[in-house]
Amino acid sequence: MQDNSRNGFDEGVQAYERGDFAHAAEILRPIAEQGDVDAQSILGAMCAEGKGVPQDYDKAVRWYRKAADQGDVNAQYNLGNMYNNGKGVPQDCDKAVRLYRKAAEQGFAEAQCNLGVMYDEGRGVSQDYGEAHRWFRMAAEQGIAHAQGNLGIMYDNGRGVLQDYAEAVRWYRGAAKQGFALAQFNLGFMYDEGRGVTQDDAEAVRWYRKAAEQGFAEAQCNLGVMYRLGRGVPQDDAEAMRWYRKAAKQGNAQAQNGLIIMYEETQPAEAVD
Repeated sequence: MQDNSRNGFDEGVQAYERGDFAHAAEILRPIAEQGDVDAQSILGAMCAEGKGVPQDYDKAVRWYRKAADQGDVNAQYNLGNMYNNGKGVPQDCDKAVRLYRKAAEQGFAEAQCNLGVMYDEGRGVSQDYGEAHRWFRMAAEQGIAHAQGNLGIMYDNGRGVLQDYAEAVRWYRGAAKQGFALAQFNLGFMYDEGRGVTQDDAEAVRWYRKAAEQGFAEAQCNLGVMYRLGRGVPQDDAEAMRWYRKAAKQGNAQAQNGLIIMYEETQPAEAVD
């Protein structure tokens, strides 16, 4: 016997995938109301993002909860995010942790990463760097860039693990190659300082630039420094000021000070009587 509701689900997913969100919502809503866990989870995401329906965090929570109660890891993770961020529900880090843990224990990498963050920051649980490291590593080994970057920071600073610059570089590189700006900046800094790698100005510039082009203020500032000093690039005051300005507009104090110094250097000296 053919499962007509499941055929309808497939049609709804196809509508979603081609960007016809209103039609997808129309198809998936009655299927979700019949208790289909996948439809409930997708409909929750559509309500949260305002795709095909008006954005409504309360309704998103309602659908996520229905799917989460049936053990759906995506819904558990997404409902955890709603509690973590106070969307559709009062912010409750304890509940966020419980939901992240349910999904994390089923191997859901994004939940493992977020659970690591909660342990790292002591939100909803007692701060525990060892546990943070454990969950970050699980997520990092599944390729989650944020977890790889955080794991790099832990090795870089000796937080929850023995300090190991080479290991920090390894994890920074994994995240940086996926475009994670913080890791790109940190990898650039490791090359800049020669930590865990042979000191290399050109490689420092390469990674600073990747992060800077994503708007990462600290990388923009450091790229300005490299141009000002002619390290890894030809010396170029105009380029130095351009990158300093980008960082300064974001409130970076070092870049603001760098601009002041460069402006003062370009002003003619006052005549002395």
